[in-house]
Amino acid sequence: MPQLDFSSYLPQIFWLFVTFGVLYIAMAKIALPRIGEVIEERRDRIAADLDKAERLRGETDEAIAAYEKALGDARAKAHDIAQTTRDKLSIKADARRKKVEAKLATQMEEAEAKIATMTDNAMAEVGEISTATAASLVNALLGEDADKKKISKAVKAQLSA
Repeated sequence: MPQLDFSSYLPQIFWLFVTFGVLYIAMAKIALPRIGEVIEERRDRIAADLDKAERLRGETDEAIAAYEKALGDARAKAHDIAQTTRDKLSIKADARRKKVEAKLATQMEEAEAKIATMTDNAMAEVGEISTATAASLVNALLGEDADKKKISKAVKAQLSA
């Protein structure tokens, strides 16, 4: 085995250093700069992507804030519209209620006047009927004609009492 031959150690060590030197120079001058460039490009691309993501996040936050503001404004406007509509309907309802109440009040006054007239007429007839009934009773009980003026006076006295 040549590796164990001590007389060939010196040339093997020489070629080992030469091979490692050539490989080192090739790696240092060719491969490592290319790898470094690729790593730098990746680092730059990652930084750019992070910057873009941060910018987009800021735009998203602004869009969300604008959306929430618009939503709040819309809610406030809807509340104002609802309140205005409620107020208008309340005013209309009050006017309608007052109109109906006035109509009912006039109808009630008319009904009360009719009732008062009917009561007066009925009371007048009650007096006449009472007078006629009392005269008939006196005639039936006593067998003679009673004085209608006296009976009428007595009935009026009883009705007014």
